[in-house]
Amino acid sequence: MVQIFLDTANIDEIREAASWGVLDGVTTNPTLVAKTGRKWADVVQDILALVDGPISLEVTSTQADEMIKEGRKLAKLHKNVVVKIQMTTEGLKAIKVLSKEGIRVNTTLVFSANQAILAAKAGAKYVSPFIGRLDDQGQEGMQVIREIVTIFGNYDWDCEVLVASVRHPLHVIEAAKLGADIVTVPFDVLKKMAGHTLTDVGLKRFLDDWQKVPK
Repeated sequence: MVQIFLDTANIDEIREAASWGVLDGVTTNPTLVAKTGRKWADVVQDILALVDGPISLEVTSTQADEMIKEGRKLAKLHKNVVVKIQMTTEGLKAIKVLSKEGIRVNTTLVFSANQAILAAKAGAKYVSPFIGRLDDQGQEGMQVIREIVTIFGNYDWDCEVLVASVRHPLHVIEAAKLGADIVTVPFDVLKKMAGHTLTDVGLKRFLDDWQKVPK
């Protein structure tokens, strides 16, 4: 079954999604945390208290040694923390070290199957292809998902495909059809997944008819 993560640092959104019983994890990044206007540490503690599942927290360093130090600190915060590391050669060095220490890594800013292969070989637990940004550049983001899922299926790699930069519910459907392990979505997309105009029409009809029933 495809897992649903929420791509946000907004605590109200996380709390609401968690109450639906469909939330498996959360992904964050410095941009999302900055949007909250709150202290990073406060946001993280609230998320950790709300979600019993993988929570990706991103390093802000760009050099391997610093990434490793920062990754170790993040991993110590909670057993659910997954260290998010950018797909660069320095990032690969950090992934190699951290993964050997038993720290789960989510490789972010993946835009090709080649990058996903390298991240998986370095020891990443998750690779996050950004399909929406590829679509923005005139490429078919879902084609990259198709390639990665096929390649990973050929080998016994302990690495999951986490579809990111999701823009609409169709991205979720296509990712699930292709067999992606996880889709991380903004709260707005999650709300759209739950709704349908025919559901609204049907519910209104039921309620209107109920009012006609003798009480």
